[in-house]
Amino acid sequence: MKYVLVSGGVISGNVSSIKVDPYLNVDAGTMNPKEHGEVFVLDDGGEVDLDLGNYERYLNITLTRENNITTGKIYQQVIERERRGDYLGKTVQVVPHITDAIEEWITRVARIPVDDTGEEPDVCIIELGGTVGDIESSPFVEAMTQLRRRAGKHNFLQIHVSYVPVINGEQKTKPTQQAVKAVRSAGLIPDLIACRCEVNLDKGAVEKIAHFCQVEVESVIVVRDMPTVYQVPMLLEQQGLIPLLQDILSLDRLALSPAVVAKGSATWNQWKRLTAPEDHFFATVNIALVGKYIELHDAYLSVTKSLEHSAMRCRRKLNIIWIDAEHLEHSYQTEDPAKYHQAWHQLCTANGILVPGGFGHRATEGMILAAKWARENRTPYLGICLGMQIAVIEFARNVCGIEGASSEEFNAANSERLIMFMPEVDKKTMGATMRLGKRPTLFQPGSEWSKLRALYAEKPEILERHRHRYEVNPAYIERLQQGGLSFVGKDDKGERMEIIELKDHPWFVGVQFHPEYLSRVLNPSKPYLGFMAASAGLLDQITADVLKESKGLAVNGANGVNGVNGEGAGF
Repeated sequence: MKYVLVSGGVISGNVSSIKVDPYLNVDAGTMNPKEHGEVFVLDDGGEVDLDLGNYERYLNITLTRENNITTGKIYQQVIERERRGDYLGKTVQVVPHITDAIEEWITRVARIPVDDTGEEPDVCIIELGGTVGDIESSPFVEAMTQLRRRAGKHNFLQIHVSYVPVINGEQKTKPTQQAVKAVRSAGLIPDLIACRCEVNLDKGAVEKIAHFCQVEVESVIVVRDMPTVYQVPMLLEQQGLIPLLQDILSLDRLALSPAVVAKGSATWNQWKRLTAPEDHFFATVNIALVGKYIELHDAYLSVTKSLEHSAMRCRRKLNIIWIDAEHLEHSYQTEDPAKYHQAWHQLCTANGILVPGGFGHRATEGMILAAKWARENRTPYLGICLGMQIAVIEFARNVCGIEGASSEEFNAANSERLIMFMPEVDKKTMGATMRLGKRPTLFQPGSEWSKLRALYAEKPEILERHRHRYEVNPAYIERLQQGGLSFVGKDDKGERMEIIELKDHPWFVGVQFHPEYLSRVLNPSKPYLGFMAASAGLLDQITADVLKESKGLAVNGANGVNGVNGEGAGF
């Protein structure tokens, strides 16, 4: 097993990945998205750090909750062992018991298959979260020094990521020098130094970093800002990263089958075609993201990435318009008229409107107004989780005449609970008690007209990841259907409403699941792809391409840009 450790200094920054988070939380499920960013959900229902979403998206792998290690998980495991008597007669200490538990966890999880080959990975990338030198990171740093020693030569590589600021026009290398000095004093020895910077570093700055950090000049990788993050792999290739990895880890000794090599080559070529500079794209698509956590864009990281994947597939430039849902509410017309009118102008002029997931009553009336505008003005709409529930409430109020329609989450005393608490969910314990993980959704008989179903290549059943504790109240289904709201997808028992869609609308879709968790750079999420295509006026063309690709036929990209055939395309 080859291990690649990525650590951070000035700022935190067929392959498996493990993320180390030195906080005491057992998982990320109860964290505030405004402070920590989104909670990412895995197939097995694990609520984890958003970085695992990046690993899955960029590496096209499927991870488990065990790929996210927290201080809470490690201490919980060690304490449980102590209570069972596994350490009987010994004094349980951070070293060696905590550090050994960390190392054992990593070496075990690193060997779990993560793709459809079912084979053990050859390389495991470990991200040490936080900043080296923080007191809570100390046990993990010590464990990594142990792992490096036990892994042996050519089996362990450390990349230290450091920010090089520009102050008054001068590139400052001292913070990186100090960061690497701190890392080395802690027992970790960086083999490569990745310098994050806005612009390319001067030759003198690179040489200074190499000299004072005791590495070769070639081992200083300059990771400057790029037009999009998807172009960074090409930058790293230009920087000579691949020969460095091959040399330090002796990767040429790995026995890779011709099929694996061919697949990797095809994926790399497809990546370069798809992530061409946006200057070659033909038009801009303006998407209004109406949310309640927009102060921190990372709260919707998977949503924005899914939009980016879909925009690249459609060969369009993406412009996300961040709208605070509260600013759409009528109370803001007097409270802050400028914000109110600006929000409504942005909403009304957008090509598409997206209402993502969230929790609580705040700002939901603004979301309902956004859904109403999209429905009445035939603007493409996509509602995710809460966004779907919002669309149901809006439809009930303004089409079905259920004036008091609301959600139990918003108003527990409301008699018209269109959205109800799922009966089997624990109302007292918050952590890991929602409906979580990958679950089946079945398209219903009579839904052959569904635009979304066509994008799933007419599959009768799909698998998507969930994270919710509220659902559409079954008592109102018949009345909503009579009003024209179609529940085209339900769970495998036919009890839970998973997908809503309006038939005579360019694109009005709501899904109870979170399709963004399964979106990939080379395989955009279908609900997002359909939404983006409809917003760009390309839905018929993209749908036709998807159906061709599902049959292994070659297609052209949007507006004649050459695509790839269905084999290995992922589209």
